[in-house]
Amino acid sequence: MENKLELLILWPFLGFLISLLLPPNNEKLISRYSFFMVGIHFFATMVMIVLWIYHGSPSVDIPELALYDGEDITFNINFFFDKVTAVYALIGSMLTFLVTTYSRLYLHRESGYKRFFVTILLFYAGYILAVFAGNLETLFIGWEIIGLTSFLLIAFYRERYLPVKNAYKVFSIYRIGDVGLILAMWAIHHLWHDGMTFMKLSNYELVHEHLEGQSLFAIFISCMILLAASVKSAQFPFSSWLPRAMEGPTPSSAIFYGSLSVHLGAFLLLRTMPIWENQILIKVLIIAGGVITTVIGSMTARVQSSIKSQIAYGSVSQIGLIFIEIALGFENIALVHFAGNAFLRTYQLLVSPSAVSYMIREQFYNFEPKIEIIETGVAKKLEYSLYLLSIKEWNMDLLLDKLIWSPLKNMGKALSFINHHNFLYITIPALIVAAGLSFIKGSISPTILGYLPEIFAFVGLLLVFRAYASRKHIILSWVMVVMNHFWVLLAISFNDSLTTEGFLYYITGVVSAGILGLVALMSIRKQEKNVNLNSFQGHGFEHPKLALAFLIACLGLAGFPITSTFIGEDILFSHIKYDQVFLAFFASLGFVISGISLIRMYARIFLGPHVKKYHAVAFKSS
Repeated sequence: MENKLELLILWPFLGFLISLLLPPNNEKLISRYSFFMVGIHFFATMVMIVLWIYHGSPSVDIPELALYDGEDITFNINFFFDKVTAVYALIGSMLTFLVTTYSRLYLHRESGYKRFFVTILLFYAGYILAVFAGNLETLFIGWEIIGLTSFLLIAFYRERYLPVKNAYKVFSIYRIGDVGLILAMWAIHHLWHDGMTFMKLSNYELVHEHLEGQSLFAIFISCMILLAASVKSAQFPFSSWLPRAMEGPTPSSAIFYGSLSVHLGAFLLLRTMPIWENQILIKVLIIAGGVITTVIGSMTARVQSSIKSQIAYGSVSQIGLIFIEIALGFENIALVHFAGNAFLRTYQLLVSPSAVSYMIREQFYNFEPKIEIIETGVAKKLEYSLYLLSIKEWNMDLLLDKLIWSPLKNMGKALSFINHHNFLYITIPALIVAAGLSFIKGSISPTILGYLPEIFAFVGLLLVFRAYASRKHIILSWVMVVMNHFWVLLAISFNDSLTTEGFLYYITGVVSAGILGLVALMSIRKQEKNVNLNSFQGHGFEHPKLALAFLIACLGLAGFPITSTFIGEDILFSHIKYDQVFLAFFASLGFVISGISLIRMYARIFLGPHVKKYHAVAFKSS
C-alpha cells in the first residue's frame, strides 16, 4: 500500500513537469492532457481510499528520503495517511477534476491558456503534498507551492492593475502566516530534538511527556500554529484578503478560495490538535476567532455588490464555524462540514456568471423601486450602523495597514540615509567587522557575546525594511535583501559552528539566486532606461524570458522549495537556541519581509499595465 501512496503523491508533480513541454497554442492538447492527468489521479484516489477502508482504515506513516542529515537536524520528507488525509485528498481530486473540465471551454482563446493549466497542475501537486505530509517540514513545502500558485492565478490577467495589486496584497498576507509556521517548526524542533511526525503526535503519552513543564513553550507553538491557520483560512482580522483574491479567473477562484486552499488552515489545526487540545487558552482563542469571523463574514456577505465577494465572505463565515467545531473536538463533523462547504462554494462560483446575467435581466424587466421609510428608533440606528460597517468590511484592510504595513514602511523610510551613494561605505565595513568578531568569538566577553546574534539579525532586518520601502533604486533593494541573508548567517554562527555541508546548503542557494536576479535586473535596466518601483510597469510583456528568470531568482532568494536555500533556512533555525526568541523572531521576520519585497519588485517591474503608450491599457479590474 505504501508504494501505491507514493505513486499517488508523485503523479501530480509528473503531470506538472510534462505540461511544461506542451506547445502553448494547442488548446485541445493542453486541455485534454490536464483532463487526463487529473482524471486518472481522481480515479486512483477513489480506488486507494476503498482499499484503505477494506484493510481497516489504518494510519499509514511513510518515511521517505532525507534531504539533509546532520548531527543536530535531519530534514526528512515524510508522508502520512489517515481519515483527514483521505477526506481532503478525495474532495481535492474531485473538485480539481471538475474545475479542470469546466476550464477547458471557459478559458477558450485566452492568451494565458497554457499558463493557467500549468499553474493549476502545480497547485494540485502542492495541495496533494500538503495533505499527504507526515511532518511540518513536508507540509510547509506544499504550503509554499500553494501560496506561489495563488499569487500567479490572482495575477492571471497580468496586464491589468487590480489583479496584480490584489495578488501582491494576498501574497503579503500569506507571508504573515509563514512567520507563524516557521517559528512553530523552530520551537517544535527544540521541544522534541528530532523529527516530529504527525504519527508521533497521535501518541498522547509521548506528547504529554514533552509538553509537561513546558507550558509557555507549548502556548507559543500553539499561538504560532493558530496564526498560520487563521491567515490561510482568512479568519478575522485577515478575512479581507479573500474577496481581493477573486480578481483571478472564476475557475481558479472556485478551486482556491471557495474549496481547497482556504480550508488548509482547518487542516493544519486538525493535524496539530494533540499539541493544543489540552490548552484552554488556545481553544478559547480559536472559538472566539471563529465566532467573530462567522458573525462579521455573514453580515458582510449580505451587503456585497459583487457576487464573488458575497460567496467569499459566505465561505469565510462557514470556515469560522469549522474552526469552532475543531476546537470543541468535533473532528468528524468538521470534516463533513469542510466537504459540504467546498462543494457548495465551488458550485456557486462556477455558476456565478450565469447567475449575474439572469439577475440583470430580472432587474431590467421586473424593477420595483423601494418605498423610503424614515425611522429613528434605536434598532434601526443599530441596523444602519452594522450595515455601514459591513459595507466597509469592518475596516479590516485599514486595521492591517495601521498595525503591520504602515509601521514597516515608516521603518524603511526612517532608514533613508542608507542610499546608493553611501551603501557600500556603511554596510561592507560593518559586515567585515561582524565577520571578524565571529572568528574571534572565543575571546569576547560572554555578556557581549550573548547580545551579538540578536544585534546582527536586527541589522539584517533593517536592511530588509529599507528594501521594502525603496522605490527608486531596484539594484540597491536587491542587494540589501541578499545582504540580510549574510547578516543572519553571521548572527547564527555565534551560537555554534555550522557544518560545512549545512553552510553550503544555505549559501549556494543565496548566491546563485542573488547573481541570477542581479543579472536580470541589469539586463532590464540596460534595455529599458526608466525602471523603478514607483508603479507597475509591465515589462514582462516585452521581456518574458527576463521576467521568468527574475521570478526564479526571487523564489530562490525567498527560500521557496526550488533551491537549497529552503533547506538552508531550516538548518539555520535549528542552530537558534530555544531561549533566543528575539533572534528567531528577527530572522523569521527578515525572511518573510524579504519575500514580500522580492515579489513586490517582480510585480512592479514585470506585471501590470505597460508603461509604454503604444500598448493598449486594459481595464483596472477583471
